[in-house]
Amino acid sequence: MLTTNTLQKENKLYLILCVVFISTILIAEIIGVKIFSLEKLLNIEQFDFSIFGIEHIHLDFTAGVLIWPIVFILTDIINEYFGIKGVKFISFLSAIIICYFFIMIKLSISLPSSDWWINKTILSGEIVNRDQAFTMTLSQGQWIIIGSLIAFLIGQLLDAYIFKRLKTYLNGRNIWLRATLSTIASQLIDSFIVLFIAFYIGDNWSFQQIMAVCIVNYLFKSSSAIILSPLIYATQYVIDLYLGKELANKLKQS
Repeated sequence: MLTTNTLQKENKLYLILCVVFISTILIAEIIGVKIFSLEKLLNIEQFDFSIFGIEHIHLDFTAGVLIWPIVFILTDIINEYFGIKGVKFISFLSAIIICYFFIMIKLSISLPSSDWWINKTILSGEIVNRDQAFTMTLSQGQWIIIGSLIAFLIGQLLDAYIFKRLKTYLNGRNIWLRATLSTIASQLIDSFIVLFIAFYIGDNWSFQQIMAVCIVNYLFKSSSAIILSPLIYATQYVIDLYLGKELANKLKQS
């Protein structure tokens, strides 16, 4: 019988990283239906600017971007210790689980609701249709799902490839630089693909609209990656303590 005691340290580490990676993605998918105002969050005056002729652009983002930088960090950490193959495996596994997640959501929405469950009186005395609230909260458009999946896989594979090439070029040094450059490059492609598929193909947005929103989203993602880069060193330090110097170096050089 296989127990946690029989698993090697590197296998336990990969399992933990995979669990956190997939959990973060699923949480981001669930909370991603909410759009929040960064200006209100920071308690600053609302921006109102134009890009490519698209006016009244504000700093509005999906709530999922708040925790998505964790995915960037984990991708680079997995690449550092387990290489491109490790990133590919968890990326394709995540895509399969996301598909399963949305299929189950779709099936649950289609289930006929009990009459007593649908209407709920809240504290204000207002009657809320829980069936509609459930659908609005969990459902996403087909093109958004397709776009996010394709963009995720392309972004992950590109990130892994760039990170690995930079690791070879820099002889394993400067993980913060490798992580930052790979994330900045991959997220530019990711941001464009998801918007192009979801809203240019799926919702008839103009190309100017796509590019305007893409630039704003990309600047936010890349800025987050740069700001949070010290977390990579903190994570690496904890992992090296757990694995031990010899095993850690062996994994990094493999």
